[in-house]
Amino acid sequence: MGKQKKKLFLLSVVQNKCPRCREGNIYVSKNPYKLTTAFTMHKACAVCGQPTEIEVGFYYGTGYVSYALSIAFFIASFIFSTIFLGLTFKDNSVLWWLIISCILLVFLQPIIMRLSRSIWLSFFVKYDANWKENIIEHHERVNESGKGKFQV
Repeated sequence: MGKQKKKLFLLSVVQNKCPRCREGNIYVSKNPYKLTTAFTMHKACAVCGQPTEIEVGFYYGTGYVSYALSIAFFIASFIFSTIFLGLTFKDNSVLWWLIISCILLVFLQPIIMRLSRSIWLSFFVKYDANWKENIIEHHERVNESGKGKFQV
């Protein structure tokens, strides 16, 4: 059997792919703006079988990642506005930047939340080039009786 080409980490995270095989989709719907199913995740990867909720309450940590992505968005938009649009503190341009950035952030929230879940999962589940041969590592903190009770 030939050696498989390793898929890029950043591309698989942005595309919301399984971090173990980098082929299967994490989310049921690919559209982040279909709000009824935007955050519904498969219980396990359809390709390699990796569970997406590896312990109860696993995705509470994504708030930190979402916060970091939001701050990165504000910093990037501030730098972009300063360099290309001439943002200054002498007029109301800072106020307009803040208002527009906040509105954009509200509209980007579904994408940021999905991306933060994908990043958080990839912190704990590593890529396995031989996922077809290797068995899935189950974490000992999975509590079957409490699973799914705290999902949003």
